[in-house]
Amino acid sequence: MNTEQIQKKIERMLEEAQHTFWGYLGCELVEWNEHRAIVTLDVKEHHLNFIGILHGGVHTSLLDTAMGLTAMTARPDSDVVTSGLNMHFTAPAGKGKVTAVAEIVHMSARTITTQATLKNENNILCSMATASFRVIDKK
Repeated sequence: MNTEQIQKKIERMLEEAQHTFWGYLGCELVEWNEHRAIVTLDVKEHHLNFIGILHGGVHTSLLDTAMGLTAMTARPDSDVVTSGLNMHFTAPAGKGKVTAVAEIVHMSARTITTQATLKNENNILCSMATASFRVIDKK
């Protein structure tokens, strides 16, 4: 696929994703290419846990989603699924915008390894992750 075809595929996917967990969370894809994706979220009260900070599951979902988009863009003719994910929580995040930046670390024929960070509006690192994705050829 060329860049224009990949862009159209991502746009279709994001439109369809509005009715999935992506849309439920309120994610927004800000930037992407074959090596990096940037996803933002305007953190609202329903994203917080009982002590008023961003729920760990939301951290994880944002980072997994950003890394998954990067992996999918790198292999547009295949499906990719998360096969392993490591999370590290470094600072609390509250209401306001958070930004996930994901990039590819390594690719082989059947595996893509990625890393991502989640920072708040003050550019404070709130969490980071690494993930492996299995490449599945479409039949």
